[in-house]
Amino acid sequence: MHYYEVAPSQIFRADSGIFTYSSKPKLPVGQIVLIEVGKKQVVGVVVRSTTEPTYKTKNIVSIVEDTPLPHQLVSLALWLSKYYVTPLATVLQTILPRGLQKKRRPLTKQSKITKRDRTNIVFNQEQIDAINEINKHESGTFLLHGITGSGKTEIYINAAKTAINANKSAIILVPEISLTPQLIAEFSNHFDNLLVTHSKMTESARHQVWIEVLNSMTPRVVIGPRSALFTPLKDIGIIIIDEAHEPGFKQEQSPKYSALRVATMLGRYHNAKVIFGSATPSVIDRYLAEQSNRPILKLTKIARIDSIPPSVTLVDMTKHTNFSNHRFLSNQLIEQITNTLQSGKQILVFHNRRGSTSTTLCENCGWMAECPKCFLPLTLHADNHRLHCHICGYDTNVPTSCPTCKSTDIIHKGIGTKLIESELSKLFPNANIARFDADNTNDEAVNTRYDDLYNGKIDIVIGTQIIAKGLDLPHLRTVGVIQADAGLSLPDFSSNERTFQLLAQVVGRVGRNKHQTQVIVQSYQPTHPSIMYGLSQDYESFYSHTLNERKKGLFPPFTYLLKLTCVYKTESAAINNAKKLAAELRNKAHVDVQILGPTPAFYERQHDTYRWQLVLKSPRREHLIDILSMMPSSYWQFELDPTSLL
Repeated sequence: MHYYEVAPSQIFRADSGIFTYSSKPKLPVGQIVLIEVGKKQVVGVVVRSTTEPTYKTKNIVSIVEDTPLPHQLVSLALWLSKYYVTPLATVLQTILPRGLQKKRRPLTKQSKITKRDRTNIVFNQEQIDAINEINKHESGTFLLHGITGSGKTEIYINAAKTAINANKSAIILVPEISLTPQLIAEFSNHFDNLLVTHSKMTESARHQVWIEVLNSMTPRVVIGPRSALFTPLKDIGIIIIDEAHEPGFKQEQSPKYSALRVATMLGRYHNAKVIFGSATPSVIDRYLAEQSNRPILKLTKIARIDSIPPSVTLVDMTKHTNFSNHRFLSNQLIEQITNTLQSGKQILVFHNRRGSTSTTLCENCGWMAECPKCFLPLTLHADNHRLHCHICGYDTNVPTSCPTCKSTDIIHKGIGTKLIESELSKLFPNANIARFDADNTNDEAVNTRYDDLYNGKIDIVIGTQIIAKGLDLPHLRTVGVIQADAGLSLPDFSSNERTFQLLAQVVGRVGRNKHQTQVIVQSYQPTHPSIMYGLSQDYESFYSHTLNERKKGLFPPFTYLLKLTCVYKTESAAINNAKKLAAELRNKAHVDVQILGPTPAFYERQHDTYRWQLVLKSPRREHLIDILSMMPSSYWQFELDPTSLL
């Protein structure tokens, strides 16, 4: 008789996620089995073999899949559970496909792929240097910092080919499903057996892809969002994360993992290479790469020699003369859209909707209400007409005049994409207009309408960050940004960085070929560093400026963060319990843990509940993990390493 420690895929005991079972046949680590816990039968994974225990054990009921999970994936699950302080069962629910015990038909050929005729790639010297540097190392993490249009995708393809030729598999991660068609179109010229997996596929289709990967005897190329990391590939040679700066690589539900951290660990377990590719790497990742002496590969030139940089116009929204024809579409933008439509080309109108919450600013000079302690924008609470800091709790009256220029034109404003769509439809009734944002149905989504976008059938494309990143549209000639500083109004340490990234990315949608292109950017704060550096795509200046700000305010990468949120039916219960926990933690926490709050969460009211939060900072991550053992088991949620405090 053999004995094994098995992790069930359901939580049964808060203090234990692994139980011991016996089995007549010998089983490998990673074997997916059916076990009995109490009177319930559940799927579990063999984690390790063990000696016969002193107590009586149950037998493993049956084997669910003949082929075991790769041992690296089992190691990754154990690491994820420990690093993000999440029950192992919750991690297994993330890693394993749904409906494991259902019988599926063999995988049919995946849907028709739009190919791009780009097989004759000629590398420039910067690309050759980057490829040589990647090939020089056996394994490890590389930061590929290439401006938009510098040919990062060609380097990804080369790295994947090198892995496949060495009989190893490749994973290519994209931040959103909407970007998969473009990457598939690029990769399908070079690889025959591409596999795509994402959450919009049916349970059956995802399970079929998973089974095919599990039983595949040949190396595969898998493309998908962050969950593609968990495809059961046996021998991974390369993991590529495209647009690595995107917040979409952080999982919002438990386990709240960063795909970048997980990819680095998976790369370690497979002795593989990991590439973080971005035109605007996150300040944290750039800093970590510098501190750990990891290779930073730079591409500073556009890949196409004949490309012409775009002409950029910055429109000051505080000057009313720029808006004599429309209240939020400037005369310059309307004129440029008119000219572009007349020439039969495409326009992209971008709006950072994350910043369309009510912002308090001066219409005359662009001053914005900020917290004197956190240097973050204050949020207007319309119910009591007060300004509030959602990080430290600072509270103040709404000013009647601007403290900078003394003007009484204090406004609270926000614009939505639907409003932009209806206004443009009135101005340009004959144009084919399409809006892409989080409210789209599947039929309206970028991945569904990708061919129409690529072929220029859509005249005016309106969208939020979904369209700012990664898309290469050959018919695009004009980019308009409605309010570039909208995101700056969010009370969060990453707001400046997100605004810079989105601007630099959206400007990078044009200037990629031999055509003249225009970018028109409207802003209330035209001299703000995020706007100036974003428009000039000056990453280095932005990086040093932001690093300095983060050091002053003690935010990542100079500290670790833990966000604790309580959720109660009544406001008084949320406030009282938040205060109670804050007092307890101030008594018990390690001396280097700084406790901010309690304050109302940014979205204080959700689903008829009240949310209050504490933000904890510490130079040592383990001191924050220690805090979690002091938390009440109910009504509280936590997030380690949050990318945002909203």
